[in-house]
Amino acid sequence: MALFNSSLERSVSLWREAAIALCGAAIITLGAKIQVPFWPVPMTLHTLAVFFLAAALGPRLGFLAMATYLAAGATGLPVFSGSPERGIGLAYMAGPTGGYLAGYLASTVVIGRLAQGRGWMGQALAMLAGLSVVYAAGLLWLAIFVPASELIAAGFAPFILGDLIKSALAIACVTGLSRLKGRM
Repeated sequence: MALFNSSLERSVSLWREAAIALCGAAIITLGAKIQVPFWPVPMTLHTLAVFFLAAALGPRLGFLAMATYLAAGATGLPVFSGSPERGIGLAYMAGPTGGYLAGYLASTVVIGRLAQGRGWMGQALAMLAGLSVVYAAGLLWLAIFVPASELIAAGFAPFILGDLIKSALAIACVTGLSRLKGRM
């Protein structure tokens, strides 16, 4: 009987994790699709969604949610920002933003690990570390498409202010969620 219960618990746990990954991928997709007027370029809420999920779910489930999102995009589902207009599937992922997508995946582990059990300051530092990972991977990949002299102007400067604001919003959301869970 104990073997049956253990097997049942593992099965329920796998289904729970799959549901969390799918919901997380849906949240990331929604964040990628929402366009917010901003200066100097419009922004999406992609960073907010990824960073919030990484901090709220931890490294394992945050990674799983982002990996599910990337898998959906790789199969051709129009989950990415600007898709299907700017392409879909692996062609989109191999384009100029591919490094940022890989950076988001790696950042879920960094943020998830560093933010666990931390207050807002620890979460802020975790998100800055995660943002550094996103930009490092993104700019390295973008260098294939953009001359080195234009790299910062094309792949960093227009986006950093918005990403810092979205990181702060993600911290506020995680803090609010923690307080809500504490009251329940």
